[in-house]
Amino acid sequence: MRTLENFPRVRLGLFPTPVHKLENISLLLHRNIFIKRDDLTGLGLGGNKIRKLEFLLADARAQGAEIVFTTGGAQSNHAMLTAAAAGKLGMKAVLVLKKRGVTECVGNQFLERLMGTEVRFVDTDDYADIYAEMDRIGKEYGQPYYKIPCGGSNALGSLGYVDCAREIAGQGLHFDHIVCAEGSGGTMAGLALGAKLFLPGTKVHGMMVDTDPFDRITPALMREAAQLLGISMEITQQDFSLRDMCGPGYAIPSEAGNAAVTLMAEREGIFLDPVYTGKAFAGLLEMAEEEVFEEKENILFLHSGGAGGLFAIQ
Repeated sequence: MRTLENFPRVRLGLFPTPVHKLENISLLLHRNIFIKRDDLTGLGLGGNKIRKLEFLLADARAQGAEIVFTTGGAQSNHAMLTAAAAGKLGMKAVLVLKKRGVTECVGNQFLERLMGTEVRFVDTDDYADIYAEMDRIGKEYGQPYYKIPCGGSNALGSLGYVDCAREIAGQGLHFDHIVCAEGSGGTMAGLALGAKLFLPGTKVHGMMVDTDPFDRITPALMREAAQLLGISMEITQQDFSLRDMCGPGYAIPSEAGNAAVTLMAEREGIFLDPVYTGKAFAGLLEMAEEEVFEEKENILFLHSGGAGGLFAIQ
């Protein structure tokens, strides 16, 4: 078995991120609700992608890349944070983004302009077309380049959240449940694999904010990450649960998600976003109402960031 320390890594974030109880929401729900503040990872506006990028950009450096490509929607938090991390490491980021969502200079688009990031839009949902465009631009520049998938969600990026599970295990509390947003699969897969390794008795729940087949994506990424670590273990859909919180569509705010954003802001002074964490916390609220959680259990909500989205969507 390889340990996480065996993998090259660049230090980008401020870890460990805090865990604390949401006292007011716990009283409201009659449950023990805690939050893991991965919105405070330190770079840019913080967020879950920093953990993934520590592994992915180390690999890019090891391969001699001077340019880093990634993709996502117009307001992709991952794309914005990739640009921030690449700049910190002296690498050039080129974002090849789907022309979907809010493309005006607001939210993450404004932050990318502030960083001087090169952004190119493509009018397609086909990732094969997007990666082909990256190759075309890479040849245009004539410099070594590295392609990071949407959300940083491959096996290597998922190791960032295997490590997060190990971090949670060392923070002094046992959690019966962990709830997180699932938008591209890597965070959820890493947490679920990490729970099997470091958090016995903890069930991980993914709140799906997109329509991708996460019932297949999640276990596949878990298996690939386990292979990277040299671990042989059975991985099935019983190792996690999924809940559809997409609402009217990806990157389209939902009524339940907006209500959850408002509740967290009013009761705890913490800001969620309408695309990922708002919908994910709405899922936690539904699970509490359905009595999925028992009264004495400890529930941990992973705040995966995304504040930039608040300034792009009405």
